[in-house]
Amino acid sequence: MKRSLKWSNMYLWVVFIILYAPILYLSYYSFNSGGSMHGFEGFTLEWYKEVFADTRLLIILLNTLVIALFASVISTILGVIGAIAIHHVRKRSNQNTLLSLNNVLIVSPDVIIGASFLILFTMIGIKLGFASVLISHIAFSVPIVVIMVLPRLEEMSPTLLDAARDLGATEWDVLTKVMLPFIKSGIFAGFFMALTYSLDDFAVTFFVTGNGFTTLSVEIYSRARQGVSLSINALSTLIFVFTMLLVVGYYFINRRSRGQVSGRRGSGKEWGLVNK
Repeated sequence: MKRSLKWSNMYLWVVFIILYAPILYLSYYSFNSGGSMHGFEGFTLEWYKEVFADTRLLIILLNTLVIALFASVISTILGVIGAIAIHHVRKRSNQNTLLSLNNVLIVSPDVIIGASFLILFTMIGIKLGFASVLISHIAFSVPIVVIMVLPRLEEMSPTLLDAARDLGATEWDVLTKVMLPFIKSGIFAGFFMALTYSLDDFAVTFFVTGNGFTTLSVEIYSRARQGVSLSINALSTLIFVFTMLLVVGYYFINRRSRGQVSGRRGSGKEWGLVNK
């Protein structure tokens, strides 16, 4: 038993090293004063200063954040509505069909989705730019939110909703005061996943972005094609740090919400003992 645990821990360490070593290597050379990734000559913040001095890059960064936030909020709202609708489908076969259609959008190659949106926007006359990128990001983020919210709905007991209705709650009260607080952790998870996917997406955005508007992933790709520059390393490091902060923030929010729930349960038990 101990030997199997030891091998599993070693395997995990190897996996994490393979995943994070290239990122750490890239971040390490973002502080290189030599201007290349062939040898570290000295520590400098020149490449980070170059990133913040590039006005065009800062505008692109702002575009990326605006797209990600708008897409995450809208897709979270639509995803929660979709998850509730799928959960209320009574026939199991119909529910499985809807889930399959939802999952197809997740497993479909990004190139196919991007090309499909490009053809669609060209046919209906939507100009490629902010609107096309936003619609595309919402489209591929909604299924992710549905997947994150639906398990929380499955965990919720139907008797909880029936008890609220028996106590005189309206359907709106049941939704806002019982159902949404119960699935809050799933909603937060869906929002952060949608935000991460939107910030990270390249393939779909590459197809639907137009002249005068671009996102950070497309800009990094176009700069990398022109040659290796350590400003790309600095920019990538900043994005990685920002993503890690999002993950850590979600972890503490989720931990705090779980602590509040356990605290309420504990106080309820204490109240029951006092009454006894």
